[in-house]
Amino acid sequence: MVNLIREKAVKGLLPGDSFTYTRRFTKKETMVFGDLTRDYNPVHYDTRWTDEKGFKDQICHGLLIGGMICEFGGQVGWLATGMNFKFLGPVYFNDTITCTVTITQIQENGRAEADAVFINQENKKIGMASMTGRLPLEKERQILARMMAEGDPSNKLADNPDTPDL
Repeated sequence: MVNLIREKAVKGLLPGDSFTYTRRFTKKETMVFGDLTRDYNPVHYDTRWTDEKGFKDQICHGLLIGGMICEFGGQVGWLATGMNFKFLGPVYFNDTITCTVTITQIQENGRAEADAVFINQENKKIGMASMTGRLPLEKERQILARMMAEGDPSNKLADNPDTPDL
């Protein structure tokens, strides 16, 4: 199985290139994320709070969901310089979110911009993001190609049947 996102990054990315992948978010992940970030907002932990806020249940951390863009960045070697999120709706435990990242602009020096859209299992847009960063230049892409030829041992998505689609 070939990691299609990495393979495309080695060949060279272009404006308009788009990558889509899906992930289900669990209560356990939300609890771990809260511990890592020290974000103990009751909206993630207490149903009395979520009831008062008008949610049907506890919700996942927004940045946990927004972090889906890191999968794209990690696979292509994107070095982030900026991120902007807009959260449009809640993500509940066990919701499945599809993230589509589209490269909108690339400069000769590798500086780039991209947009992301987050859709839940009910086909409702729950978030958007815009990001800036630096894409790998030719020598870095050659290193990435060598890493892939070696089996990409530090990449847990390498040769994984669940590797996202382009």
